[in-house]
Amino acid sequence: MQALKEQLEALWPVAMNIGLNILWALLAFFVTWVAVKLVRRSVLKLGDRGVDETLIPVLETLAVWGTWAIGAMVVLDIFGANTTSLVALLGAAGLAIGFALKDTLACIAAGFVLLGLRPFRVGETIQFGSTLGTVRKVGLFITEMDTVDGLRVSAPNDKVWGETITNFTRNSSRRIEIIASIAYGDDIETGMKVLRNLVAEEPRLLEDPEPQYAVCALADSSVNLHLRAWAKTDDYWDVHWDFMKKLKPALEAEGLSIPFPQRELHIINSAEASHKETKSQ
Repeated sequence: MQALKEQLEALWPVAMNIGLNILWALLAFFVTWVAVKLVRRSVLKLGDRGVDETLIPVLETLAVWGTWAIGAMVVLDIFGANTTSLVALLGAAGLAIGFALKDTLACIAAGFVLLGLRPFRVGETIQFGSTLGTVRKVGLFITEMDTVDGLRVSAPNDKVWGETITNFTRNSSRRIEIIASIAYGDDIETGMKVLRNLVAEEPRLLEDPEPQYAVCALADSSVNLHLRAWAKTDDYWDVHWDFMKKLKPALEAEGLSIPFPQRELHIINSAEASHKETKSQ
């Protein structure tokens, strides 16, 4: 009994030390959890202070991961772990993992390039490859977009960066191109007058750059008149659709016609052809 008592007395300080370490570790975990909440909230509020919304998701991810990493190091230090050796071990492991996950690291690298150069921002409409949509989020690994038909697309950052990126909303104005086809028998100047009148009636078209009018092609069945005019990017499609709606009635009101493709077929009777051939001989 005396020996058991002595063993318990010897183990008691160790148990107390382990218990205190566990309590301190739990306290450190709780503080880290609270810090993560505060950090996330602070980063999300950066948008109200003028920080580009494109950067916020990545800043949030980095801040949260960094806070958890600091908390984990504190907990390990409480239990007496050699954090210096652990960091070196994690570095070596990270190198090995990096070789295994080189495609994932390429996505992260491309994400930082996109955030640094910013060829697009959240809310802008872009196209890369065959994908067209509005940017919703640029993360460390993927870029999220909503397509024009309401689909959510998540594309790896390296795939986005590896394509030619067309930004439809970055510039403040866009050029509208209208082709008006009239018949060969119609008067070209009358067709030009119709286009000028429609431009004059559309206040959303810009005066600078000045609209341009030209005959762009003598097609198989029509003379194609070409209008180039500029509008604000936000008004582009509304102006384009309204202009196309008004074009046909305006042409018809001036007596012009919009021709459709035509072909002339000459049918020769076989007997008649044989007779002509015999006669010619």
